[in-house]
Amino acid sequence: MRTAEIKRRFLAHFEANGHTVVPSAPLPAISDPNLLFINAGMVQFVPYFLGQQTPPYARATSVQKCIRTPDIDEVGKTSRHGTFFQMNGNFSFGDYFKSGAIPLAWDLATKPVEAGGFGLDPERIWATVYLDDDEAYDIWRATGVPAERIVRRGKADNFWSMGIPGPCGPCSELYYDRGPAYGREGGPEVDEDRYLEFWNLVFMQFERGPGTGKEDFPILGDLPAKNIDTGMGLERMASLLQGVDNLYEIDEVKPILDRAAELTGKRYGVHSGHAANESHPDDVRLRVIADHVRTSLMLIGDGVTPSNEGRGYVLRRIMRRAIRAVRLLGYQDRALPELLPVARDCMAPSYPELAEDFGRISQYAYAEEDAFLATLRAGTTILDTAIAETKSAGRAALSGDKAFQLHDTYGFPIDLTLEIAAEQGLQVDAEGFRRLMADQRSRAKADAQARKTGHTDVSAYRRIVDTTGLTDWRAYTDLTTESTIVAILTDGEPVPAATEGQIVTVVLDVTPFYPESGGQAADAGHLTGPDGAGEVIDVQRPVKGLVAHQVRVTAGHLTVGARLTAHVDAIWRLGARQAHSGTHVLHAALRQVLGPTALQSGSYNRPGYLRLDFAWPGGLSVDTRSEVEDVANQALRDDLPVTAQVMPLTRARELGALALFGETYDEQVRVVEIGGAWSRELCGGTHVTHSSQIGLLALTGESSVGAGHRRVEAVVGLDGLRYLARERDLVTQLAAQLQAPREDLPERITALLGRAKAAERRADQLARELTAQRARRLAADAVQIDGTLVVSVVAAADEDPRQLAELVRAALAQDRPGVVAVAAPAERGTRLVVATTATTPDALSAVQLVRSALGGRGGGTARLAQGGAPGLTADATLATVAGLIRAG
Repeated sequence: MRTAEIKRRFLAHFEANGHTVVPSAPLPAISDPNLLFINAGMVQFVPYFLGQQTPPYARATSVQKCIRTPDIDEVGKTSRHGTFFQMNGNFSFGDYFKSGAIPLAWDLATKPVEAGGFGLDPERIWATVYLDDDEAYDIWRATGVPAERIVRRGKADNFWSMGIPGPCGPCSELYYDRGPAYGREGGPEVDEDRYLEFWNLVFMQFERGPGTGKEDFPILGDLPAKNIDTGMGLERMASLLQGVDNLYEIDEVKPILDRAAELTGKRYGVHSGHAANESHPDDVRLRVIADHVRTSLMLIGDGVTPSNEGRGYVLRRIMRRAIRAVRLLGYQDRALPELLPVARDCMAPSYPELAEDFGRISQYAYAEEDAFLATLRAGTTILDTAIAETKSAGRAALSGDKAFQLHDTYGFPIDLTLEIAAEQGLQVDAEGFRRLMADQRSRAKADAQARKTGHTDVSAYRRIVDTTGLTDWRAYTDLTTESTIVAILTDGEPVPAATEGQIVTVVLDVTPFYPESGGQAADAGHLTGPDGAGEVIDVQRPVKGLVAHQVRVTAGHLTVGARLTAHVDAIWRLGARQAHSGTHVLHAALRQVLGPTALQSGSYNRPGYLRLDFAWPGGLSVDTRSEVEDVANQALRDDLPVTAQVMPLTRARELGALALFGETYDEQVRVVEIGGAWSRELCGGTHVTHSSQIGLLALTGESSVGAGHRRVEAVVGLDGLRYLARERDLVTQLAAQLQAPREDLPERITALLGRAKAAERRADQLARELTAQRARRLAADAVQIDGTLVVSVVAAADEDPRQLAELVRAALAQDRPGVVAVAAPAERGTRLVVATTATTPDALSAVQLVRSALGGRGGGTARLAQGGAPGLTADATLATVAGLIRAG
């Protein structure tokens, strides 16, 4: 029975028994801050179990997509671990309990196939119950399970929770006896390979508190109602009904594994001679590929894109483990174009949307593979050298400095460094690596804090809040307020006053100024009072609820307790509102043109200008950029209403308001709409009241900000008009200089560039010929040192030292030992390249000569090496090389 059919039968059985079929929630656990991904079938129903929300149905059933990654390193080592799986579940919210759940499960499991069931032999099914759960025991007996096949087990096995505070309760598990070929007789307590668990019925009636492990947590009390949460592993049931050993052999996984084996020329499951419970490395890697490719397909399908943080990092790690496993099996070409379509065909019967959206999914996947292959080429060479040096020095661990350099400079993931080092029998100074990472984060955090507060200790602001209360903030309604100075700070210390010329931090009791937040730049404006005035040059919110103004005192003095007028520059605010609303319009236009997965990942806007970062795997074509610009300006022309309202976070989610992944929000949030549902986002910024007030929106740039993420920049309002005017003037100037009509400019410029490139190629060819002639002359003038032909030369400023060295070596007699040393002045030192002929003895190895001449610096092979060192002249370096050759 195919997996898709098992899924269909499960849902049909429970729908026929009064359950509402609920679609799977997307894999990213957006609604639960404790989870990156949905990891259990009941996650989307937690608010109902806890009584936080009223369920719209008393009974539900679903087949939930799940991801579990804590043991990702174990995937493939056995046939039991996987990252993506599907959990069939039926749920009761205060409706039926044990006496309803147990018969429903038994009926579906044992009902004949021709009657719509799974047809499992009832004589081979075992049940387990919690130690003191006599009620479940009696129901199983009444159902027909004999006492000898009902096992009582403890809290570690038969008491369920998610591992975090929340619902919990005793459970009852169903096991199927696969026969003596799979292990010892005696039930689940004896052998859980032979007796395979396929269904877990959780009798959810308690709420647990924090704790560790499966047993160390307190029971806080009863839930508002007794509930049922069951989970039947779809992959496990598929392995039972398809007569295969494990999840890697079912119809949704095995074709991927088979294609990987075909590509790499390996055979799965034929190896012998390994210890019990230990798989052959080839089998491990094939399982890693099959699992991780399928998981990547499902994650990208649900909107996750590769990145260096959060969910995106998990996806990136999974994809890179699969790609590297393919390469370790000997296949060096791009693998995902061969494997991902197979995964699509496996999963599309259950999830047809994967086939419909495969163009987008494959774009992200193939771009990530290309980026990773480039990283591998750069990082692996450096890592291999570091491993060799570590081993030659007799050390057992790669230094944390080297691991950090690989990560920070070359983008080489630390988990990959750990894996490769382990394969070479080395450890990695992970503690040193983590320390360097922590130092880097601390520096970044300190830099950011310095930019925001001028190094002011935020505890000073907390004291202000404790003394005078929170700021009465009126940025949404006013441009001017009558205010009182409640505090003035200089270098983090409160002062009573500030005089002309000083730059200080001023806290007001009431303010109309918008502090920098949500990607919007801070307001500009002035403070004016009877005794002094100041220019507001920055506004921040250093602690929640308090607004701090950085002020340059321009006249007189400002004093704590003084009354003054706080006035926002109206032109500045208008430009800021245009830019922020323009950001929302551009986001909506991108999603309309590219699709709903083109989600914002960051933004910045100031008067007249905006930039928006969003998830997308490749650059936008000229036509696509034009279409996005047209959609945005159509929205401006349509004069869409712009509204903002505060509502509960749950209501905002129900409306589909967009929020940034990774951001945390209060229970009450502000939702900004432009044209109703066309653009609906959580936002705390200032906005226009109608889209036409933005004026116009002109895209000025589009670029990459990392794998899978793009950035678009635009100007709005008068700045947009000025930008287009400058573009017009530039085209006019080019047309006049080239004496060509505007419409002919692209063709004329292309022709000019073609001629220029042809001239560059001719010049390069001439330079190569001149270098080759010089190389032949240098080879002819080679001197002999103890029977070795030696050429020492300082490269000219326009010569490539490596190319010159290789050309001279090629011109030397190849049947004689020969050494070519080319030095070139570099910034604060010298660059040295050494090339040797094939007959040169090992004592004159190129890499050894370079390192000896440069004090240990440099790298390469015995035939070609290079390096650089500060404080050396070219002539002195060549003299050192000559002395080394004489010393032999």
